[in-house]
Amino acid sequence: MTRAFNFSAGPATLPESVLRQAQAEMVEWNGVGASIVEISHRSADFMAVAAAAEADLRSLLSIPDDYAVLFTAGGATTIQALLPLNFAAPGQAADYVISGHWGKTAIKQAVPYVDARIAADAQADGFIDIPPAASWTLSPHSAYVHITANETIHGVEFRDTPDVGTLPLFADFSSSIASEPLDVSRYGLIYAGAQKNLGPVGISVLIVRRDLLERAGQPRADIFNYASHAARDSMLNTPPTWNWYLLGLTVKWMLEQGGVEEFARRNAEKAALVYGAIDRSGGFYRNLIKPAVRSRMNIPFFLPSEQLDAFFVSESKAAGLLALKGHKAVGGIRASLYNAMPVAGAQALVAFMHDFQQRHG
Repeated sequence: MTRAFNFSAGPATLPESVLRQAQAEMVEWNGVGASIVEISHRSADFMAVAAAAEADLRSLLSIPDDYAVLFTAGGATTIQALLPLNFAAPGQAADYVISGHWGKTAIKQAVPYVDARIAADAQADGFIDIPPAASWTLSPHSAYVHITANETIHGVEFRDTPDVGTLPLFADFSSSIASEPLDVSRYGLIYAGAQKNLGPVGISVLIVRRDLLERAGQPRADIFNYASHAARDSMLNTPPTWNWYLLGLTVKWMLEQGGVEEFARRNAEKAALVYGAIDRSGGFYRNLIKPAVRSRMNIPFFLPSEQLDAFFVSESKAAGLLALKGHKAVGGIRASLYNAMPVAGAQALVAFMHDFQQRHG
């Protein structure tokens, strides 16, 4: 059976070669006589898998030695609730920039545990732009400044790292990590759910400056303490071993493909193809986002009517283009172009868009 092009926002498409390797190794892995999902997470075999995944991720993202890399169960929403518990002192404020749906989620998760302040909010303008950093209202003694690097629903992306002075910059990179070169040293903490660019759902990555870990707060439950996780090499409890293994395969694949520089080139090409089709459609397809902050990973667009939106989704699925329905919060269409989506997928989508407009425009 031929694989379709899957434009899902997450869980998202994975490299076919990674899936084939995982399939081949599912029943019996690496000559040990058992599946990777059956062996102990503390065995030498799995410890080697975990170490390789971290080493490859450090290489892929050029992570400095003074940053710890953690692999944790769950997703970004869990991390958002734990950030203030770990990194804000009692009574200390934390600043949040709300550039879309997930920025709103981040501050909602933090409110029970910290004086969460809105440094900037793009909602009044419909989340079509990101307020410039110079306009943000920052608390001088804030524990951190939190941003969402890429908003999957509204389709806006920070194209440059904002300057927040000496305050630690925390960023949710769930949907854009490894999509282009990144200066990790500009951030105090980076986190990402794996299910868009790094692997399957169920595991997340945190990249955190070690000095922040050393002065972190102490949540009452040790399992919520990132310093404890770092001290135990992300094995404070039994980790999601299958997910960790698949993440390692995916990161290795990205290195073999040429690393973040190559994916930056591919992602720019894919985004240019789809935005070009939208902008040349004479208004049949509409993207409302200011060009300077258009996301390369998630491209939402709208047709002249909801009925045409529905036709587009059903007809594109029949054509082998999956999961193009927009998020329920905004409607319309959404094409997610993560690293594992080949340029051929964007080309196929653009060809379908042209054909659809010819028939329905």
